[in-house]
Amino acid sequence: MRRKVYTKDQILKAAYEVVENEGFSGFTARNIAKKMGISTQPIYLEFKNMQDLKDTLLDEICNHLYYDIFPEVRTGDTIIDLGLNYVYFAKERSNLYNALYVQEYGGGQKMHDFSYKYFYELIKKHPKYKNLDDEHINALHVGTWITVTGIATLMSSGIIEPTEEDIVHLINRAIDSILSTEDTAVLDKL
Repeated sequence: MRRKVYTKDQILKAAYEVVENEGFSGFTARNIAKKMGISTQPIYLEFKNMQDLKDTLLDEICNHLYYDIFPEVRTGDTIIDLGLNYVYFAKERSNLYNALYVQEYGGGQKMHDFSYKYFYELIKKHPKYKNLDDEHINALHVGTWITVTGIATLMSSGIIEPTEEDIVHLINRAIDSILSTEDTAVLDKL
């Protein structure tokens, strides 16, 4: 009898579903194998260890965010659109959002680094912001990140239901406030 071969993609798909449903607290070889109806052995044949699987999964998710979610055009201003897309991702995929950006053992630093790099690329191409120095870009990132994360978290938990216009207004106020102050020291420490 020939053994069934499980591909890396099948394992990643099951791992993604586990994270989406249970967060990274459920991210175990046993839970992923159970989702697939197999033993854990095929997982360890395809991945060195669970950290390798987690890193690969986070890379896949980052690619999905980079190419499919974050660039969606909503207002035509790439910085505002990024904020809106982040907020809507949190609302529409709240379990995955929490697993990636909120939970202690989630994407953590990797997701922050990915988001900063993406934001930095947008800023450098944006006519309004392209001449900012790194200190101001960092302050702008931290300030807008705090704003959209607050909105996203409150929306994904059903506490607030702002309109898109309200969200755009809040993001613009954060941007204007950050750019109008000479003192970026507080945001630089974060």
